[in-house]
Amino acid sequence: MQWTRRTDLAVEAREIWAESARETTAISGVQAEDQIAHGYPVTVVRILDQAGERALGKPQGTYITVELDSLNRREEDAFRRGVFALRDQLLPLLHLGEEDTVLVVGLGNQAITPDAIGPMTAKHTLATRHLVDQLPEHFGGFRRVAVVQTGVLGTTGMESAEMVRAIAQRLRPDRIVAVDALASRKLSRVCRTVQVCDTGIVPGSGIGNNRAALNEQTLGVPVIALGVPTVVDAGTLAADLLEETGKGAVSSKEFEGFGGNMIVTPKEIDAQVADISKLLGYALNCVLHEGLSIEDVDMLTS
Repeated sequence: MQWTRRTDLAVEAREIWAESARETTAISGVQAEDQIAHGYPVTVVRILDQAGERALGKPQGTYITVELDSLNRREEDAFRRGVFALRDQLLPLLHLGEEDTVLVVGLGNQAITPDAIGPMTAKHTLATRHLVDQLPEHFGGFRRVAVVQTGVLGTTGMESAEMVRAIAQRLRPDRIVAVDALASRKLSRVCRTVQVCDTGIVPGSGIGNNRAALNEQTLGVPVIALGVPTVVDAGTLAADLLEETGKGAVSSKEFEGFGGNMIVTPKEIDAQVADISKLLGYALNCVLHEGLSIEDVDMLTS
């Protein structure tokens, strides 16, 4: 039995399956394809049935991973290309109609930097529902978008799912977009990868503190999840590093309990979370309000 590495990314779950099975053949019930969008690598993983769910440990649906290495390297035009690459992945999953209302939910704890992806993305997302309703002559061309930051159970006394369900019952949105921090198996993917999926999300899963799920089954509304890995489980990182140095496969018995609940995050996490959160917010604005340019978003969010 092989050491089970913690990851929230479908693309990594597929890698782990291939490594454990020592096979490069297709996984039953799983389809995968690689693409390029605006210069960025994109991997689309589709889990088609229960066999695929068992293999990858994730529910049926579409999982899209965008690798944003050049954003961290501050390459020329990297931010603009990243916004458009992510916009193009979100559009087909949202299936928005002209009159649809969208609720954007920023999950996580702003006081803890690796968990601040959701709240910081929410701050870059335009809230327009009140403007469209009250000033249609000026904002009638915008979509009705509401934005909420849920906080965490320890500071609010409420599960995020409870809060979002109550808001959804009042606003009756046609779509919910939930944004949260995730865990990766590799430091090289931390704050350099965005996962988009149509299966919803479980808040706190990135640090192993799973709460009630936010998905269509629990909320009655289709939920698109945006996630960015900001941490790596210590045991998972140690196992990968040992194997990369040629120590051979690591067994679950050897690593049982290793690292306890420790997680690892880069020393530049503050700047990286700020950069990727801004990109997520801008991409959401460009998807939700057709025709907006990055310059328009700059002006409206400044």
